[in-house]
Amino acid sequence: MPRILLFNKPFAVLSQFTSETPHRVLAEYIDHKGFYPAGRLDKDSEGLLILTDDGKLQQKISNPEYAKFKTYLVQVEGLLTEQALKSLAGGVELKDGPTRPARAQRVDKPHIWDRYPPIRQRKHIPTSWLELSISEGRNRQVRRMTAATGFPTLRLIRIKIDEWDLGELQPGEFRLLKVQL
Repeated sequence: MPRILLFNKPFAVLSQFTSETPHRVLAEYIDHKGFYPAGRLDKDSEGLLILTDDGKLQQKISNPEYAKFKTYLVQVEGLLTEQALKSLAGGVELKDGPTRPARAQRVDKPHIWDRYPPIRQRKHIPTSWLELSISEGRNRQVRRMTAATGFPTLRLIRIKIDEWDLGELQPGEFRLLKVQL
């Protein structure tokens, strides 16, 4: 039976097991052999990373053809407008073409862990949080989408991929599950 590992990837950790120093990598947190990431999170993003020991399952989770929804908590610079939320929900025009429609809603500041180092704070510029779900996974897509609507991303945390969510996992923690295909 295939297994998956739900991992809360900390900020500034690469989504791979090896790298040249000074980068932090998955091997610092995960000692289970034979697991490989099903998708990626960039170094500046935090949250749910799924690893699996089954190649077919890895494809099913990460291949854009399956259009699995990925949900993020996003802290942006400025006070989000209804127009920005509508733009995100309808699809945003990026340099590499329009995005698929997304689910976007403003949320209260979530109860989450502190980030180290903390995000940059500007004394006279407020921040907002939104929950954004997308069904594709272009390079730095969420960051580019919020920037295109005039609200640059300050912090990005993936909380859910399809049916799997972060739950109560803290940064650096993981949970091992068996799954039915």
